[in-house]
Amino acid sequence: MSQLALQPAAAPMVFSDEEVVERVLAGDVSLFEILMRRYNQRLFRVARGILADDAEAEDVVQEAYMRAFRELATFRGEALFSTWLTRIACHEALARARKRRRLVPIAGGDGGGGEPPDPPSEAIGPEREQENRELQAVLREAVELLPDPLRAVFCLREIEGLSTEETAGALDLTVENVRVRLHRAKRSLRQTLDERIGREVRRLYLFDGPRCDRIVEGVFARLHLEPAPPRRG
Repeated sequence: MSQLALQPAAAPMVFSDEEVVERVLAGDVSLFEILMRRYNQRLFRVARGILADDAEAEDVVQEAYMRAFRELATFRGEALFSTWLTRIACHEALARARKRRRLVPIAGGDGGGGEPPDPPSEAIGPEREQENRELQAVLREAVELLPDPLRAVFCLREIEGLSTEETAGALDLTVENVRVRLHRAKRSLRQTLDERIGREVRRLYLFDGPRCDRIVEGVFARLHLEPAPPRRG
């Protein structure tokens, strides 16, 4: 696929989700790219957290966008668009997890995820950098060992930072169920990890620019649409 200028205009990015949805439904379908770029990272991290596999997580994100685009007219605004979209991705990821009935191997095997991504560039020494990488590897392994229901809640709440109510809406659970599962998930992790998880956990599944572009291009290709060209004014 040829390189496309996938840079939406700055002005449309100030639209709320609901405004973008209205404009897409009115015929300006290229603006769907705004929603994809706005939520690519969230959906990928959620799917990656549930499935423990980069490639399969990307597939889930594309499938979620395809379904969202096709069912956009059914969005009634009863919940936030972000919650509605996240729920679609969660359902797809959890369905895949149930289908394969086991977690992808995460240690000593080919889990498809490769090595943990490097942390963002910081002015730290080599010893501290190595310590951070090792911590990320241990954190990721600990999270991926959680049972699917606990890992799904943990990833939404602690990695993605959704509220308890948003997590409940995304997974079709009660608020109390979310709290119980999160408590159980944290209890399953070692106390030494729990003490540092708030600072380090968001580095587990980074979402880089090329992957973001690949998701946008893939969805638009499947929808037989062209990404929005840069807009002026």
